[in-house]
Amino acid sequence: MDATLRDDGVVHAGGDARQRFFDSSGYGRPHGDGVDLARVEAAHLLYRGDLDGVDGADFREFFVDSVAAEDRFAARFLVYADLRERGFYCSPAREGWPGHDGDPLPDLTVYERGADPGGPVAYRVLVAGERRSLPARDLPGVALAVVDEESDVSYFTCEGTGGFDGATDVDLPTGVDATLLDDRAVCWEPPTRLFESGFYGQPVAGRDAAVVDALQLSLVEAADLAERGVIALSADDVRERGRAVEGDRFDRRLAVYRRLRADGVVPKTGYKFGADFRTYDDVESVSELSHSEALVRALPADHAFHPRELALDVRLAGGVRKRMVFAVGADEGDPQWLTVGRLTP
Repeated sequence: MDATLRDDGVVHAGGDARQRFFDSSGYGRPHGDGVDLARVEAAHLLYRGDLDGVDGADFREFFVDSVAAEDRFAARFLVYADLRERGFYCSPAREGWPGHDGDPLPDLTVYERGADPGGPVAYRVLVAGERRSLPARDLPGVALAVVDEESDVSYFTCEGTGGFDGATDVDLPTGVDATLLDDRAVCWEPPTRLFESGFYGQPVAGRDAAVVDALQLSLVEAADLAERGVIALSADDVRERGRAVEGDRFDRRLAVYRRLRADGVVPKTGYKFGADFRTYDDVESVSELSHSEALVRALPADHAFHPRELALDVRLAGGVRKRMVFAVGADEGDPQWLTVGRLTP
């Protein structure tokens, strides 16, 4: 069977194409007894040998022409073919095609396994090459398919969430004596509950010290506690020191730290994991502390991911059995949470 490429970039196959391609295999959209096909669908049918040609062009000719005509066509074709091989029906996410919801960002609509086009949607897929810049604000709600330079495809879930749901609660003291030092603060003779129940700071004598008579605080911890009157330091002085040490990053981390504490979550440094924080959802006692559940990075609102950066973060988090969470817009004071994880369709 041959098909024709129209001026609008849509490929039309006539005859009994509707029954052969749409009704039986979920390709295209019905057009009388025939079907309209997006270029990626037509290329896949050519590749499979189900179409003989498009205006006389075989797969090779049509593929090369399509790469020149459409953005990221080669990557989109590889992902489309991979999802088809995994047993999914999928449609190009474009106006007039089944499953399109009006969102201009995704490239493909993937239906639940066993569902026909227009049925329940499993994923809305955004396709990217490994060198493409990905604005963080664009990612919530999509499945990301990254095609590397060897044409392998890696999939990620990108979920926007309302925040953390922690259960840590501690009755904080007020006016505790403290000293601001170089890149930290020391809290003198703190109440036991500040460290043991709230997991603030680290004892100067070590975490296993029998008596906590001095507590080292990071500058984000000190700024938060000073703002709430827990320690007798000027919050402005601590924030100024933090900015001198870290620059703009300090304010982003402080905004995320305060939001996490407000949500009942304990944030501690994530330095060993290449993150800003590791988090604990429910701390009752430091002496009976469980493993942290998530890694968090604080990002400015205009942050754009490099796919390699994203893959590294997600791979590391998965390797230590934690969620990878990004706080997007931390520089604006009210971060939006983006959780990214590996996906096997």
